[in-house]
Amino acid sequence: MNKFFLMLLIAFVAMSCSKKVEVTGNFAGGSPLERIEFIEASGVATLPLVNMGVDAKGNFSGNFEAPKDGMYIMTYAGKQAMIYLKGGQKVNISGKAESFPAQFTVTGDAKNNNEFLKEVQKLIESYASKINVGELVSKEEPAFLKEIEKISTDLEKNIETAAKTTSPDSEVVQWKKDELNASILGLMNQYEMNRPQVSQNPNFKVSKNFTDMEAKLKKDEDRLLKNQPIYRNYLLGKLSKDFQAFAAANNKTGNETSSVLFSRFLDTKKDMSALAKDYLLAFVMSNSDINPQTSDADAAKISKIIDEKISDKDIKADLKRIQYVISGPKIGEVAPTSKLIKADGSDFKLSAAQASLVMFYASWNPYIAEANIPVLKEVVNFYKSKMDFVFVNLDDTKDQFIKTSNALLKDIPGTNVYGENGMNSQIAKDLGIYGFKLPSFIVIDKDGKVASKFSYNLGDPELINVLDKMTGLKAPTAAPEATLQNDLLAPPMQEAPATK
Repeated sequence: MNKFFLMLLIAFVAMSCSKKVEVTGNFAGGSPLERIEFIEASGVATLPLVNMGVDAKGNFSGNFEAPKDGMYIMTYAGKQAMIYLKGGQKVNISGKAESFPAQFTVTGDAKNNNEFLKEVQKLIESYASKINVGELVSKEEPAFLKEIEKISTDLEKNIETAAKTTSPDSEVVQWKKDELNASILGLMNQYEMNRPQVSQNPNFKVSKNFTDMEAKLKKDEDRLLKNQPIYRNYLLGKLSKDFQAFAAANNKTGNETSSVLFSRFLDTKKDMSALAKDYLLAFVMSNSDINPQTSDADAAKISKIIDEKISDKDIKADLKRIQYVISGPKIGEVAPTSKLIKADGSDFKLSAAQASLVMFYASWNPYIAEANIPVLKEVVNFYKSKMDFVFVNLDDTKDQFIKTSNALLKDIPGTNVYGENGMNSQIAKDLGIYGFKLPSFIVIDKDGKVASKFSYNLGDPELINVLDKMTGLKAPTAAPEATLQNDLLAPPMQEAPATK
């Protein structure tokens, strides 16, 4: 009996500490060419946590480790919805593909929390439709503050009303109240910025009553910073004017990156918390300077700032991850040793390959057959006497890999291999490959080391130069002219609209 109780207790603790979210669902009319991804909405490096396939009947399933309890972005067919999820939950999501995200249903462990959010949103939208923001911000400050306080009180009552009818967890109710406070702060900042012009008094300054109300709304700042991207937007708005003046005075050549300038600017803000500085600097980095166009020299500067200026370990890790995903492995590094599988079941490793051009792809890549394969055939035919080719499939199953490789690559010389578990495979994790990076190409030299950056276009001059150098051949200047569809899209940013 005691042994049984101990086992039960261990199982309970394991479940209560689990961060895994299990998702099943159906989108009627869904297409296997579309994928479902979940992204943590309040993080600083908003990379997909999972990539799920949709079968011919619209069914999907998968699981992922949730970094925290909170809001998640669910994307499907280029559209997105917000869902509140907690680690350890089993969730079912259903609806019609054509009506997502306007209409869908969440059941299972996440039902009550998301019913609450849906209900409170209806109440808030109804209330907000009666507010004339232009008229509000034109009021004298005492009248503005009185109206703002009334709005805040009324909307908090709406939140409580919705909670009584839907029985959500206390955490999601607090999240909605925090979102309300952050939104009110944003409105107050808008008032403060516009008031000098509206009042025709360039020396206008808000009163102590105004700043006291701000302080009250942001008394739990650490929680706001961690969970509310709109609060970070509020802080950035407060800093905007001062930062513009700082940048103008400290970037005479116009060549300095936003990340470097903003890091130096934050050094002057002695009264700002380290956590606030970390989140704001991370936002500037992710939105301005961590992208495929960033030079190696600037990327090195950004890496140094991450190491020296970011103190929160989770923010630091997320920034390093997104920087790696965007830039890929360094030239000269040994290729990953993660196992790949051939159609006959034998193992294969990129690090053991001969000099090769490696393509990563999946059957659900848009236009792959029309746009990629004809160009790939030309490249292979031109360089095949001097180098090998490896085609790494990242479909969901080995059976799909075999079907896809036979259909798409049947007459193209090369080694066909599969990354087990597809987009959730070890090779995808090791190389930072996500759906928005497919198809992609990288060169491995004769020693099994990375010889090029990732390319998303077989006509990329940098890629062609590497291939020419490794083979001793010289590609014709007019060939191959590539018109591949996949420009590398930046991962979705939490403070900015929209993603892939």
